Amino acid sequence: MAKLTTDKRDALPASSFVFPADRRYPIPDQSHAQNALARVSQNGTDAEKAKVRSAVASKFKSMTVKRKAAKQ
Repeated sequence: MAKLTTDKRDALPASSFVFPADRRYPIPDQSHAQNALARVSQNGTDAEKAKVRSAVASKFKSMTVKRKAAKQ
C-alpha cells in the first residue's frame, strides 16, 4: 500500500473519503480501499460497513466486494 502521509491525506479532496465530513476511510486507490474494508469490518457499525462497501464498489468496479447476506 502506498504511504499516505498526513500532508498527503490533508491534500486529498473530500470525495476521496467514504465519510467526507469526518474525513474517515480514505479510498484514493485500490490498496486504501481494501484497507478501508478491512478496518470497517473490524470496528464499524453495520451501517458504516454497508456505506464503505458501497463506496468501494462504486469507485472501484474491478474489485469484488462481498455484500453482507440478509438475515433470515
